Amino acid sequence: MALVPNPVNDGPVFAEVDMGGDSSSPTVRATVVQAATVFYDTPATLDKAERLLAEAASYGSLLVVFPEAFVGGYPRGSNFGVTIGNRTAKGKEEFRKYHAAAIDVPGPEVVRLAAMAGKYKVHLVMGVIERDGYTLYCTVLFFDSQGHYLGKHRKIMPTALERIIWGFGDGSTIPVFETQIGKIGAAICWENRMPLLRTAMYAKGIEIYCAPTADARDLWQASMTHIALEGGCFVLSANQFCRRKDYPAPPDYVFSGTEEDLAPDSVVCAGGSVIISPSGTVLAGPNYEGEALISADLDLGEIARAKFDFDVVGHYSRPEVLSLTVMDQPTSPVTFTSASANAEVSKR
Repeated sequence: MALVPNPVNDGPVFAEVDMGGDSSSPTVRATVVQAATVFYDTPATLDKAERLLAEAASYGSLLVVFPEAFVGGYPRGSNFGVTIGNRTAKGKEEFRKYHAAAIDVPGPEVVRLAAMAGKYKVHLVMGVIERDGYTLYCTVLFFDSQGHYLGKHRKIMPTALERIIWGFGDGSTIPVFETQIGKIGAAICWENRMPLLRTAMYAKGIEIYCAPTADARDLWQASMTHIALEGGCFVLSANQFCRRKDYPAPPDYVFSGTEEDLAPDSVVCAGGSVIISPSGTVLAGPNYEGEALISADLDLGEIARAKFDFDVVGHYSRPEVLSLTVMDQPTSPVTFTSASANAEVSKR
């Protein structure tokens, strides 16, 4: 696995990990990005994303997947001043800054991401922190290679303390998009452990299953392999590789409970980004060495070969015994009976 250090001057941003495919079947070159957010600086993060996207496109990638919360940032180590029954003034100010770094969907950052996808002729899957009024969501945005915004997936179950800072997605944002390179969808981090969510995505025919994450543990690899085998799909998992210096220095940002043990170069998220085939074969990664572009050629014929053995929502299902109902309508805390009132709410 070839790697280069952080970019210098105008040379390549990161080296690519390249695995060939079977030329007898259609192939799609895909890249997962393993890189850190420029925390609290969304314009700089978007600039970095464009450099990475351009680099991946130069290697011939048609699909590029970024990590969870790449735009807006994953607030690793922070507790936002929360204890049961109390929130601190410093924690509230930290949330204000985090809220300011998030993006509106739709919004100018979405327009720029769409333009980037069109400029480099790639399908783009981007992890963002979405701002909807004063509630934040951990979200994945999808763009096609023509520069069109396709839609979004909101994380339906934030994990642990994430629930303090992120709202819950609903069944209306579990899309699988049919594109020129296959049917693409995403689940974020530990919601990949939710069997019923995965089943809903399998039922929509997902072929390229994107799994942006913040989990760098070895155990994550077992989940990714299982999903590839279970779904008969390619799994592309992208995680950030971060050092302490990628976050603001204390006291502006503190890793609760571990700050005193961290040096600027201490690794706080080790990556582990990986690409796995429908047969469970690791095509590229996992990478724990640093920031990198990790690529593989996806032999789309592998999907049919894998599903001949096991089609979880097809010949291997037993709907007369086991079935799933998905509530996929948008939910709203307030509904108005008049059209004018609903139109006014929709503008906010």
